[in-house]
Amino acid sequence: MAVLTEEKTLKLPWWVAGDTNAFFGLGFNVLVNVLTLTALCLGVVHLPQNDVYGVILPALGIQLLIGNVYYTFLARRLARKENRADVAAMPYGPSVPHMFIVVFVIMLPTYLATKDPIRAWQAGLAWCFIIGLIVLAGAFAGPVIRRYTPQAAMLGTLAGISIAFISMRPAAQMWEALWIALPVLVIILVGFFTNLKLPGNIPIGLAALLVGSAIGWAGGYMDPANVSAAFGDIGLALPTLKIDLLVTGLKEVAPLLATAIPLGIYNFTEGMTNVESAAVAGDKFNLRAVLLADGAGAVVGSALGSPFPPAVYIGHPGWKEAGGRTSYSMASGVVIALLCFLGMFGLLGALLPTPAIVPILLYIGLLIGAQAFQAVPRVHAVAVVMAIIPNIASWAAGQMNNVLAAAGTSAEKVGNDAIAGAGTVYRGTVLLGGGAILAGLVLGAIVAFIIDRNFYWAAGYALFGGALSFVGLLHAEKVGWNVGGQVALGYVFAAVVLAAFGLWQARTKEIEAPQPAEV
Repeated sequence: MAVLTEEKTLKLPWWVAGDTNAFFGLGFNVLVNVLTLTALCLGVVHLPQNDVYGVILPALGIQLLIGNVYYTFLARRLARKENRADVAAMPYGPSVPHMFIVVFVIMLPTYLATKDPIRAWQAGLAWCFIIGLIVLAGAFAGPVIRRYTPQAAMLGTLAGISIAFISMRPAAQMWEALWIALPVLVIILVGFFTNLKLPGNIPIGLAALLVGSAIGWAGGYMDPANVSAAFGDIGLALPTLKIDLLVTGLKEVAPLLATAIPLGIYNFTEGMTNVESAAVAGDKFNLRAVLLADGAGAVVGSALGSPFPPAVYIGHPGWKEAGGRTSYSMASGVVIALLCFLGMFGLLGALLPTPAIVPILLYIGLLIGAQAFQAVPRVHAVAVVMAIIPNIASWAAGQMNNVLAAAGTSAEKVGNDAIAGAGTVYRGTVLLGGGAILAGLVLGAIVAFIIDRNFYWAAGYALFGGALSFVGLLHAEKVGWNVGGQVALGYVFAAVVLAAFGLWQARTKEIEAPQPAEV
């Protein structure tokens, strides 16, 4: 009876003032990502507009609608379970790194080889489907990994993602039109870090977008002709099953496994670290429930025609700090889904300056990067930095490859010696960044256990890193047998050294321990 009484006293509103701030922040975050993937489909893979606006975006809208509603349900369930009203839902949207990977690693090579954008689309759907299956399997392996991995390794990996993949591109886009973007960033920073209220209690995200858009339009950054042309894309389009496209893509599944396996592991590892980040912020969600949603979202989306896997987003602590509670995520999912169904993204891209939108992504990157250092013991700060480094290497390798591709060449054609002669360590950067999420976890865990003088556990993680490297899931460009032999050997030798330190430490303690007679 006492428990029932406590539950009755909890008043859990569907909307609070802070949800408005978090809704605009997350909504603009997802908005810019959908605008980006739309541009990639049209400009890189050259898919027909009818397929992008009539199939891919409606399928994505269903993914986001179902996922965000589900995360609102999880948040309200947790709030009632713990009898508190300050629980914030997990944010959810299309996975940002996977947007670029599926386009540039899967779809673009297929398009260049076949000159058929539909074949490229089919390959992307098959790849997304495999990613979903791997994440579903990770829902059962993830909790075990989380239990035995130092927090510094998980949060450090998350910080690496936020710095390299969430912050760097938006920051670069900002500096291309800083006269628009920097005032927007300042408004966001003042609003979210100082809690200073704007006149009329205007939501910070809305105020930032309005100011940035006004500056962009007044300064001639935007073209009115694009707005008129974008009206032609508006029209209702509801998702339908595209099983035929998916099945055709799966007939040539073997080449996709080389990236799908490590990136599927990346997905559930990223989800695992995001759940850890939310737990540090006070909201302990069930990891398996989160990963099942992510995996199911990718499988359903691929069946409906979307090659973009969704994922629980980095940034829960930021939206919670901004005042978001249980419903901001659901509201963003509903609004973005409606925009997808109505074909509004062409018009939004013509109305909203990109430099006015991307600063919100930089804010999230700053917040998550800072959290990794604030939430772990100070002595583990080195482990956090170690976990960050592979993600930066992965980002840098991607930038180099994109530049070479734009020049109509590749690293193989230029030659490693020529690249090294220019002062660039290309090969090592690629290897360091291979399987960056897992690499960050393994290296961060090794360093954290060394700091704690837990040498046997550090040796165990080194052996784990060696096994993953041997089959190409770490520090390699493809999955296979003995594709990373020299890297794996390095991890094995490190494990031997660590085990030796463990034996020496045990021996030292035996020598220093008082003898029975002395006692």
